[in-house]
Amino acid sequence: MATENAAHGESLVFHPLDQFKITRLFGEGPIEWYTPTNATLWMALAIITITVIFVLGSKGRALIPTRMQSVGELAYGFIYKMVEDVVGHDGAKYFPMIMTLFIFILTANFLGLIPGSFTPTSHIAVTAVMGFGFFIFVTILGFAKNGMAFLGLFWMKDAPLVLRPIIAVIEVISYFVRPVSHSIRLAGNIMAGHAVIKVFAAFAPLVLISSGIGLVVTPVSILAITAIYALEVLVSAIQAYVFTILACVYLRDALHPSH
Repeated sequence: MATENAAHGESLVFHPLDQFKITRLFGEGPIEWYTPTNATLWMALAIITITVIFVLGSKGRALIPTRMQSVGELAYGFIYKMVEDVVGHDGAKYFPMIMTLFIFILTANFLGLIPGSFTPTSHIAVTAVMGFGFFIFVTILGFAKNGMAFLGLFWMKDAPLVLRPIIAVIEVISYFVRPVSHSIRLAGNIMAGHAVIKVFAAFAPLVLISSGIGLVVTPVSILAITAIYALEVLVSAIQAYVFTILACVYLRDALHPSH
């Protein structure tokens, strides 16, 4: 009985965070910055997928678009309108950068939903590069476009004079927290969803271990996995949208600090 219980206990051991481990693609040893890893592979696959859809898919530029061309045109129009609505007409010149961010995050998120795949956007190291990189860009752009007038972003002229210094301190802290929240929001939401799916997936094989419990738990687990997976498809799109629209807001502040 002890052996049976031990076997059962061993079968129930699962580690939902193991799916986020960075591993080498070739050989053994420590992972350096130049080492090809599973994260490298799936980011490369995301780029290849984007190339296929937006370059090869729209190569013909038919008057009656193909399905792939339609996908590219819809994404293009959606993001372009977002940039114009949030940033303004003068922000259209930065549209390629915003479009690149959105499409890369969206594609990486969707590829990460393939069973056995790896999701690069679940790692803060990936999202931080995008978040902090964009933060540094808009900060430099703000000073380049407006000079010292960019500091007007932190000085609320409409507030009572006595409160302006306090508000300025709060605004400065809030400004420098932007890239942190920008990065953690994306990585945290993607990681949480994948971990929950893995937890429910660990209960699915119970029908093979204990017929009494398994006959009840396994169907419930499968239904939960299906529901959460559908939710993750939605979350993957929403998080790409949230990351992108926040980038547009930060770009607008850099171009129009007085607004």
